[in-house]
Amino acid sequence: MPEKRHLKISPSILTSDFTRLGETIDTLCSSRCDYIHLDVMDGVFVPNISYGFPVIRDIAKKATKPLDVHLMIVDPDRYISVLRDASPEYVSVHYEACTHLNRSLQNIRANGMKAGVVLNPHTPVTSLEYIAEYCDLVVLMSVNPGFGGQSFIENTFRKVTQTKELLLRTGSKAMVEVDGGVNLNNAGALRDAGADIVVTGNAVFASGNPADTIELFKSV
Repeated sequence: MPEKRHLKISPSILTSDFTRLGETIDTLCSSRCDYIHLDVMDGVFVPNISYGFPVIRDIAKKATKPLDVHLMIVDPDRYISVLRDASPEYVSVHYEACTHLNRSLQNIRANGMKAGVVLNPHTPVTSLEYIAEYCDLVVLMSVNPGFGGQSFIENTFRKVTQTKELLLRTGSKAMVEVDGGVNLNNAGALRDAGADIVVTGNAVFASGNPADTIELFKSV
């Protein structure tokens, strides 16, 4: 019987207490999470504003876990070189926000970071057909982006499986990440569908003990 795959965990600080941001980063770095997920929102591509690149640079100085940056912004190419100083592991841009997605992904890689592409819930997996080889990460939104705490969209399970099949068929080595509404009740099913990484927000930070909750995610 094949050994069970273990999910990688990328907690999003978007739903954490920003008055205790340094403490939150310390907690995550001492936990078993694999990445720290940073959501950048501009109030244009999505109807909300989060935090900007000076905050990311300060987090990078403190964090000992790799950063997983999700750009929910228009024209993300303007900021790729700015992110380089923070040395994130992944920088992901939205398929829907990039006029020249191939160039955007190559720009991320040229700046020494791994390139991710994000698909909104309505965007079909077939959109990846001619771009998969340039991706290190495919992020599937399981909620509509812009706000934390939304309910998980159930057809994401099928979308994960379809994405994994497309990546295998095209020879892409990209990992599949699921972002939005992930909790301890659906994380195992997402892993079984083919997900490699899950982004967790409320499920971690609304719990009594984020580190213990991350441990539970690692054991699903």
